[in-house]
Amino acid sequence: MSNVNLSVIYYSSTGANYQLAQWAADGGRQAGAEVRILKVPEHAPEAAIHANPAWKSHYDEAKTVSEVSEGDLEWADAIIFSTPTRFGNVAAQMKQFLDRTGGLWFQGKLVNKVVSAMTSAQNPHGGQEQTILALYTTMYHWGAIIAAPGYTDPVLFKAGGNPYGTSVSVDQNGKMIEDVREAVIHQAKRTVTVAKWVKNGQQH
Repeated sequence: MSNVNLSVIYYSSTGANYQLAQWAADGGRQAGAEVRILKVPEHAPEAAIHANPAWKSHYDEAKTVSEVSEGDLEWADAIIFSTPTRFGNVAAQMKQFLDRTGGLWFQGKLVNKVVSAMTSAQNPHGGQEQTILALYTTMYHWGAIIAAPGYTDPVLFKAGGNPYGTSVSVDQNGKMIEDVREAVIHQAKRTVTVAKWVKNGQQH
């Protein structure tokens, strides 16, 4: 049985999705994967970042996190994405990164990657499910294999029961409202497990 390489790729302005990414990395490691936590590049103006204390605080906190590269996608057998909701869609920073993957896609290097996604919004009906589904649309074009959590463990109901991927409501101060840690860990473990099946199946 070969080990699975897991890239956890996130965008976060005030830190919620960074926390989701850290929990996903924990779950991946518990499932035996080698894990990289990677951020997509920030392209918001510095004036906007500095005008929001929570955004500026997280921006400084995450300076030591490596930015994702195309090589991190090639390396990965499994990928977990985490992005805040922006009008029912992924954050522009995440979308810009995804739009840059055309070269790898053209070469067929994204086929059969096992992927899963997470998100956050300021309220439960702020587009959480739609954001994950929007991200998965790109994954269908990749030829990736989506490992959604579905209802595969009771911890998912405690977290709000989103079958497409863990989602969390975040208050005005950037604090999570629902307790989603165990759901994220379960989702990551499931993603790594499916990736093991795929990777080892391809090697036989």
